[in-house]
Amino acid sequence: MKCMFCGNPDNKVVDSRINEVGNSIRRRRECLKCGKRFTSYETVELIPILVIKKDGSRESFNPQKIKRGIQKACEKRPVGIEQIDQIVNNIEKTLSGYLDQEVSSVRIGDLIMHEIKAIDEIAYVRFAAVYRQFKDVSTFLEFVKGLEDEGASTKVS
Repeated sequence: MKCMFCGNPDNKVVDSRINEVGNSIRRRRECLKCGKRFTSYETVELIPILVIKKDGSRESFNPQKIKRGIQKACEKRPVGIEQIDQIVNNIEKTLSGYLDQEVSSVRIGDLIMHEIKAIDEIAYVRFAAVYRQFKDVSTFLEFVKGLEDEGASTKVS
């Protein structure tokens, strides 16, 4: 870090503090040449994630779109906004843990379905109905039957 007054690259950190939110560090520095003090801020650089849509187009990842979709699936269900926010945070953490900068919308949809299924089966079926875009009623009924079979096998064991 160069001194903003004299341009000297040699300085020492006098004080460091984490901001209230916890996403950056404020450092108070002193130039070893001119003795003047200045402040620098360090933040984590987030790599933007691109979503590859089903049609092959790409767009920036938008957690608000996920939240809206989950809220729609959870309408009139006993699912709180805190739970929805937690799902969105879990999805964001999972995606930021991937090494790829591009993630398919199918992968994101599967992550969302896994998270919703853990909190409410009706919301899960609602989300799946929109996300999976069932071709006809019989395909949808097969999906629901698969859920019933899954539920019966977990109750037996």
